[in-house]
Amino acid sequence: MHRNAARIAVLCVATTLVACGSHGKRDGPGSSRIPELPGDAVPRPEPRSKHGNGPVYEVRGKRYTVMQSSAGYRERGVASWYGSKFHDRLTSNRETYDMYAMTAAHKTLPLPTYVRVRNLRNNKTVVVRVNDRGPFVSNRIIDLSYVAALKLDMIRDGTSLVEVTAINFAPPRNDRPARQVTPPEAPGTASPLPVANRIYVQVGAFGNRANAERRLNLISRTGIHGAFIRKDASTYPTLYRVRIGPVADAIQYDVIVEELENIGIMDPYLITE
Repeated sequence: MHRNAARIAVLCVATTLVACGSHGKRDGPGSSRIPELPGDAVPRPEPRSKHGNGPVYEVRGKRYTVMQSSAGYRERGVASWYGSKFHDRLTSNRETYDMYAMTAAHKTLPLPTYVRVRNLRNNKTVVVRVNDRGPFVSNRIIDLSYVAALKLDMIRDGTSLVEVTAINFAPPRNDRPARQVTPPEAPGTASPLPVANRIYVQVGAFGNRANAERRLNLISRTGIHGAFIRKDASTYPTLYRVRIGPVADAIQYDVIVEELENIGIMDPYLITE
């Protein structure tokens, strides 16, 4: 490892690849030949790692609490990726990072955890094994390996709007192997052709249209463009959903989130149509 690795590890309270570096669309293999794309990670019950699981750790002055369980975890937000700069270095659970393996970094999921990541733009999905901490960048929820990002078609942009869902296991019965609750697609299973989605930021759902109008007026006064009310008669009672969009990419989403936070709206949610 680099001479300063120990110092960096202390600073990050783990040998955290993502937290202490920058990565993006120029961190690929360069002119090197890309190996054959691997299949998705195959979920299996694993013991909790002795390293990288907190329960509390601190990076750049911010404290993070590791989840006791990944059960029920689902989140939408921005994914990034990391590659050659960290290839062959240690991950937070003391494994060796391989940019050609189906792995990822997450700030609070237990290590290891298997998650399904769906690119909200094109519906492409991958299953990866979380074995690292990060990304410690504002408004990012997961950092994917280079090859996982490649399979999601997000290398060029460097980031993408995604949905991350934990894959959990049922408790074992009669000493039999644990059964997977949300299984990944079987190898060789044909996936539907990618469909381009329209992505919106939802900032409220109200049973009273007047309340939706007030939220819309608040947003409009800040100069955020593209806000509108969608009447949803499929629910009972009818809901009036305040949305912004469509959102072109993660950069635009970052701007919208920051502007919303400035007016006290802290819980935007990504939806697709």
